Amino acid sequence: MNEIETWLESRIGLNFRSGLERMRQAISLLDHPEENYPIIHVTGTNGKGSSIAFMSQLFAEHKKKVGTFTSPHMVSIYDRICVNHKPISDKDFVRIGRRIQAMERQLLQTQDPLSYFEILTLIALLYFEEEQVDVALIEVGIGGLLDATNVVIGDVAVVTSVGLDHQETLGDSIVAIAEQKAGIFKKKERAVIGPLAEEARRVCELRADELGVVLYEYGRDFSFSKGQFSNQDKMIVGLQLGLKSTYQEENAAVALQSFLLFMKQQNWQPQVKWIRKALQETHWAGRLEYFERGIYLDGAHNLPALSRLVEFIRQQEQKEIFLLFGALKRKNYQGMLSYLKQELPDVRLTITTFEDDGAIDKRNLTTETYVSSYREFIEQFIKKSTDSQLLFVTGSLYFIAEVRAFLLEKELTA
Repeated sequence: MNEIETWLESRIGLNFRSGLERMRQAISLLDHPEENYPIIHVTGTNGKGSSIAFMSQLFAEHKKKVGTFTSPHMVSIYDRICVNHKPISDKDFVRIGRRIQAMERQLLQTQDPLSYFEILTLIALLYFEEEQVDVALIEVGIGGLLDATNVVIGDVAVVTSVGLDHQETLGDSIVAIAEQKAGIFKKKERAVIGPLAEEARRVCELRADELGVVLYEYGRDFSFSKGQFSNQDKMIVGLQLGLKSTYQEENAAVALQSFLLFMKQQNWQPQVKWIRKALQETHWAGRLEYFERGIYLDGAHNLPALSRLVEFIRQQEQKEIFLLFGALKRKNYQGMLSYLKQELPDVRLTITTFEDDGAIDKRNLTTETYVSSYREFIEQFIKKSTDSQLLFVTGSLYFIAEVRAFLLEKELTA
């Protein structure tokens, strides 16, 4: 662990939601790096990562230099900050981190210390400026309105979905959470929204009207079904997606609409053959990611995401399904477990723990089947499973990252 990673670790737990004045002052002291390249700003309860993965591949296929800032990471913290899918180097991460440390000494004269996520956001914004990206895809951490990333002005703002998650921070209703998501809309710019519940869609429409934002809605202004995308400008048929599950058509629709809108703004010409290639080659770690021997990893870390996973599992006809679940205590894990038992009564559900102080373990359970070692459970499945059996590993993204590292290590040593 280098000095900047150590510094970042010391800031875990500093989560300020009082406003953006500290971040605004920080980017001012850094001479506003975010003003030197165009930005697509992406929020949503679920689907943010997949939509960014689609967009990143679309821009890369069109020979554009694309920066991506996403979270959390699956392997290394550097994976959060990429240019054309290549993570920031250790050298650049440390060098830019030192610049932010120097800036913070001046910032501390009037503000509290920067949080973990604020520091990472600033590193990304500076790195994309240095790399002179053609476009940066910036993912919101939590919510939108008060998120550290909301100091940027997105040429396009994207809301992929709105569901109940992070209620302790964002509010306990769809309307309250939608107001936070729509908080990334910027005056006179453009916004794209996915298939939202009526009350969330209305919040976005009202916010767009207030700010003079041109709003593009899934189902009204664009759609994607059975390999066909259409909007007011064009129709593209014969599209195949690299990401599994039917709900990825919704994420692909939002991504493609945002991409085409941005390309039009920049007077860049999209090519249908490159669009087809990009969508087919898009992959996103830990989201219905398939490993050998019938193992899927899916970071369904809240009820809306879990419902999508259940939908996919139900499509696996003639298969015996095993499900391994690991989650954090601070999440609504009881609600998620109840949902799984109700919706998938024939699935063999097992609960486990992982290497996080906040992970659930046997003490948090009642009648559920529990194993203390997910490694042993997976190894036994690999050893004994047949072609008619599938294992879905799901829950916290931190759990998925840990399992993924274990599976990749097994592949390397096999």
